[in-house]
Amino acid sequence: MASGYSLKDQLFNRDKVRYLAGLFSAAEPGFDASAFESQVMAELPALELKQRMTLIAQVLAGHLPKALPEAAPVLLRALPPPLDPRKTDDDFGDFIFAPLGEYVAAQGVEAHPDLSLDLLEELTQRFSMEWAIRPFLNRWPAEVLLRMQGWAGHSSYHVRRLVSEGTRPRLPWGAAVGLPLADPLPLLDRLHSDPARYVTRSVANHLNDIAKKDPELAMDRLQSWREAAVQHRKELDWMTAHALRGLVKAGHPRAVAMLGYDPELTLKALIAAPDTVRIGEVLDFSCRLEGAAGAPVLVDYILHFQRPGGKTSAKVFKLKQARITGGMLELGKRHRLKGDATTFKLVPGPHRIELMVNGKVRAGAAFELLPPA
Repeated sequence: MASGYSLKDQLFNRDKVRYLAGLFSAAEPGFDASAFESQVMAELPALELKQRMTLIAQVLAGHLPKALPEAAPVLLRALPPPLDPRKTDDDFGDFIFAPLGEYVAAQGVEAHPDLSLDLLEELTQRFSMEWAIRPFLNRWPAEVLLRMQGWAGHSSYHVRRLVSEGTRPRLPWGAAVGLPLADPLPLLDRLHSDPARYVTRSVANHLNDIAKKDPELAMDRLQSWREAAVQHRKELDWMTAHALRGLVKAGHPRAVAMLGYDPELTLKALIAAPDTVRIGEVLDFSCRLEGAAGAPVLVDYILHFQRPGGKTSAKVFKLKQARITGGMLELGKRHRLKGDATTFKLVPGPHRIELMVNGKVRAGAAFELLPPA
C-alpha cells in the first residue's frame, strides 16, 4: 500500500459528497446541494471512516422530509441504476451509498420497518446494506428473516448476498446481532447452491463465523450440503475450504479430514532453519516429509513470536498442498520478517518455527531473532 494512503479519504471525500448531493438535487428541486456539501465537509476531514458514514446520514436527514414515507420517494429517485446484473462477483458498489442505509435505519427501524426493508432491498443493489440491515434484525428478527426468505430467491445476486452477509454472526464493522447461530441456516441451505461466487463466498464466510463458536454445527451443515449434491462439486469444495479455514489453521481433525487430508497420516518430518535471523531480513527454511507415496498433504508452518513482557503468540501460514511423490516431499520458504509493519511489531528474542502437516505439528526448530542491523 502506498505511503500516505487513506481509505477513509478514498471512500468519503469532497468529490464523493458532491456526487451524492447532485443525485439528490436532480431528484428533488428543493434539495440544497451546496448547503449539504458545506455541512458535510465542515466536519468530514476530522472523522474516521464509520463516523463519516454517520455524519452524512445525519446531514441528509436534515435535508429530506422528516417522515420516512415522504422522504422515501426522493431517496428512490436519487438512486443511480442498479449494479450490472450480468456480473457475478467483485462488484461491491460505491461506498458513498452506505450512509443511505444508515439514514434508513435511523429513520425507520422503529416506525417504518416494512418500508425500510423495501428501501434496503433497492439500496443494496447499489451498495451492500449488510451493516444497515442489522438494527432491523435485532429489533424485528422474525419479520426480517421472513422477508429474507423472499430475498433468497431474488433476481439480483446483491439482494441474495444480503441475506447471508447481513445475518453473519461476526460481520466486520457490523453491529452484533442476537440471532441464535442456527436461525439463518435454512436461508443458507438455499443460498449455498447459488451460481454467483459473490453469494457463495458470503455463505462460506458466514459458516466460518459459526465455526468459531460452534465448529460441529458448521461442519454438519457442510456435510449435509455435500450429501444433497445441489451445488457443483468444485464450487462446494472451494466453499468448504473457505468456510473451514480457521479450523484448519487450528488443526481441527474433522475439518482437515473434510478437505481430504488424513490427520492420522504416518510420516517422518524435518524442518531446518538458521540459528539467527535479523528483523527486516528473511527466514529461509526448508523441510522434508517422508511417507506413503501419493498421500495428500496440507502443509502449514507456525511461527511463535516473542511478545513484550515475555509472552509469545503464534501465527499459522500456508506452505503447500501437495502429494508425497516417490515417498518424499521437499519444500522451502523464504519468510520476510518485516521490521516496519504497523499492525504487528517484531520483538527480538527466542523464536520458534513448527511444521504442521494435515493439522498436526510434526517438527520444529528454534532460532534467535536479532535487532535490525
